[in-house]
Amino acid sequence: MDKVKFKDIFGLLRKTDYYIILAVFVFLLGFFIFTFFTPNYNNNGEEYKVYIKPGMTLDRVANALKRDGVINDAVPFKISAYLYGAERNIKAGRYTIKDGLSYIELVEILTKGAPDEQTLVTIPEGIWQHKLAGLLQANLAVDSAKIMELGRDKKFIKSLGLDVDNLEGYLLPETYYFFDDAREKSILRKLASETTKLLDSHKEQMEKLGMNRHQILTMASIIDGESNEVSEFKRISGVYNNRLRIGMPLEADPTVQYLLRNTKRFNKVYKKDLAIDSPYNTYMYRGLPPGPINNPGKDAILAALYPEKHKYLFFVVTSTGSHKFAKTYKEHIRNAQEYYRWRDSRK
Repeated sequence: MDKVKFKDIFGLLRKTDYYIILAVFVFLLGFFIFTFFTPNYNNNGEEYKVYIKPGMTLDRVANALKRDGVINDAVPFKISAYLYGAERNIKAGRYTIKDGLSYIELVEILTKGAPDEQTLVTIPEGIWQHKLAGLLQANLAVDSAKIMELGRDKKFIKSLGLDVDNLEGYLLPETYYFFDDAREKSILRKLASETTKLLDSHKEQMEKLGMNRHQILTMASIIDGESNEVSEFKRISGVYNNRLRIGMPLEADPTVQYLLRNTKRFNKVYKKDLAIDSPYNTYMYRGLPPGPINNPGKDAILAALYPEKHKYLFFVVTSTGSHKFAKTYKEHIRNAQEYYRWRDSRK
């Protein structure tokens, strides 16, 4: 049987058949254009802030866009991404999406457009609250006074799931990326959530120690204030746990420095300062102070959670900036005199 040629098939079609085929083609073309190129409006003309997290699948991206009202239907967006070959090329980041974009235009932005710029901010471990407020103001152009105010705002603190009087100690120092339009509440919420996540992952250890998160953060803040040597943190933690266990005062200089934090000599503690009557003065009052004295970093928090087991009760700074530990007061005095001799020789 002879093969039917393509032109012969068209020869068999009637004139009306041509019109039907043309009409179907026009309909499909119109449907395609209407579906994928018609603008998506949000009825208020405002821009959207869309955040695409790293590792999000196309389904999750589409559902997030629909949930936030950016698109009307997730299916056309996903089809557009497949037609565009972009299902695996959507870039993570936050985007500013103007109102009235079509599905195709949106896919192009998420694959080729640049996400909103972010500012890198490194928050040092053991930073005091007022220093943190100044750092955030300098880097993100937020109001440091507002940061301090929110840090004492019980309603805001409660919204973070915390039952404390102050956020000091609950804002985890780390390196963060912040969007340029980040405001005070969102910044503090981000820092507090990181602290909560860290502590939540060690609930069993807190129960084992018989300490709650407030006590852990308080202990961690003292540890962070005592040394710049991370390798010493767990040993220092062991010293303070040993003192707590036998009812010995912590006698931690950082707690007195906390009381002097608004003075010019906050880093120098004199004998007269040890007589300051405050529950934060661990020379005068036994046990942990009422709350954290700074915002401790992750290493200090982990040291508070996992103290080194030993019999040391004392430690003193050395000429290298590290510390020498002692089990007896007599041994501690010898270590201290050794440091004083070195210090005096430097004068």
